[in-house]
Amino acid sequence: MAKNFLNSEIEPDEIFLDSSNLPEFDQHQFEGRMEKPIQSRSIWYLGIFFLIILVSFASRLWYLQIAHGDDNSQRAENNRLRQTPVFAERGLIYDRNHTLLAWNVPNEADNNFSLRQYIDLPGLSHVLGYVKYPTKDSSGFYYREQLGGEDGVEGFYNSALAGTNGLQIVETNASGKVQSESVINPPVHGENMTLSIDSRIQNELYTQIGALAQKVGFAGGAGVIMDVRTGEIIAMTSDPEFSSQVMTDGKDSTSIDSYNSNINHPFLDKVVSGLYTPGSIVKPYMALAALQEKIIDPAKQILSTGSITVPNPYYPELSSVFRDWKPLGLMDMRHALAMSSDVYFYTVGGGFGDQKGLGINAIDSYLKLFGFGGDVGNGFFNGKVGTIPTPEWKAANFNGEPWRLGDTYHTAIGQYGFQVTPIQAVRAVASIANKGSLLEPTVLTGQPIQKTSVPIDQQNFNIVQEGMRLGVTDGITAALNVPYVKVAAKSGTAELGTTKATVNSWITGFFPYDDPHYAFAVIMEKGSRDNLTGSVFVMRGLLDWMSQNTPEYFK
Repeated sequence: MAKNFLNSEIEPDEIFLDSSNLPEFDQHQFEGRMEKPIQSRSIWYLGIFFLIILVSFASRLWYLQIAHGDDNSQRAENNRLRQTPVFAERGLIYDRNHTLLAWNVPNEADNNFSLRQYIDLPGLSHVLGYVKYPTKDSSGFYYREQLGGEDGVEGFYNSALAGTNGLQIVETNASGKVQSESVINPPVHGENMTLSIDSRIQNELYTQIGALAQKVGFAGGAGVIMDVRTGEIIAMTSDPEFSSQVMTDGKDSTSIDSYNSNINHPFLDKVVSGLYTPGSIVKPYMALAALQEKIIDPAKQILSTGSITVPNPYYPELSSVFRDWKPLGLMDMRHALAMSSDVYFYTVGGGFGDQKGLGINAIDSYLKLFGFGGDVGNGFFNGKVGTIPTPEWKAANFNGEPWRLGDTYHTAIGQYGFQVTPIQAVRAVASIANKGSLLEPTVLTGQPIQKTSVPIDQQNFNIVQEGMRLGVTDGITAALNVPYVKVAAKSGTAELGTTKATVNSWITGFFPYDDPHYAFAVIMEKGSRDNLTGSVFVMRGLLDWMSQNTPEYFK
């Protein structure tokens, strides 16, 4: 009979079956098997693990909110507060007549800073220079925050003209839209400057130089006019030049490329950095040195037959011939200056026959007294220092070759390795005009007068002044003998290169003769030696123009 399991009681031994007695029973499917309890060591490990996590989170929280809370708060604030510069207005630049030369105009593309504007008047760019604008990255942040000057007054006096930028805080929302702006440091605007330059005269001098260069084939030129009482520069210009406006705007790549490729160097300020063989413009300083050293009486005459011949002491049959520019006859010092006799200055420079010469050491010393071969003092004008040929210079540059008498002769007339700048030339001739004050030039008005004394007797300056005036009334600079002002001058023509096919044409001098106020130096560069029209023509054209437009300079 079948057993009724529905109503029967389950016996204990039916619950606790021994699975080992059931070889075919799957123990993993045995839901009723007993498990071992979790060990206490495992619970401790788990607790330590969670404790480490808790401590790490707590440490990081302390680091962020307590130790560096202020920094992070500021950083978070800066995510919506942006610092931007408030650009200072650049100082204005005026000429001595208060004509505005450089100023600022609104910037429609970016109103954070103004744009620089220059007077549309050629001849001023080397004096004024140009500026470079602030620049920013693609995110709108400025990585160049200064409107900085380059070259000229803009560069040298940049710190005064630029002023000091301020600081502005701009608050933005999450999308970058400006919510508010607040200036926390206001800008300090730049200083205005008044130059000693007369822009009218400077423009005309540039025009005269450029016109002659184009007409007869000079490579260019430079000119400078100085007040012999104060050192103020009335005009200084170089041809060719760049445009301050083009360089500042930086958009006219064609013009900028043409400046860079021009073999006549538009970026070179020839007044301060152009080195030129001076030629005969050094003769007044040779005369002053000879007078001061008392090696010759100014009334003594030296005969120029067109050359002097110096025998070779080792080979008498061989001689060296040193030529004058033409036979001039008997010349005293005043007439030797007026007619620019080479033979006379060969003789007083190096000696000939029974006439003693200065010698190269004395020549070097006296030329340095007049500022040749050195800096001019004011850093704005510091460029090249030039060269006065000496035995040491020759040995260093010509493989130890000895100095010879002919080298002294050539140095005494401004040839050989002699090189000067126009600013040196105008300082030197100004010291003749004012009889012994070597002035430090300045391009600003109202500056303290800086000068050194040239230890030469006043009567010696008188003799040289008379010789330079005689050159205008009866000599080789007669083109400057104008009716409206008395001029004293000394010209020079310096032969260049071994073939001497080209020359530099110089004119230096001062006016008015009876009461000198202004000195001048003009150089026309690398013209044909066959051309008879040079720097004297430029100065005559300028004087004629001044007599009509700025006659106050002749009073």
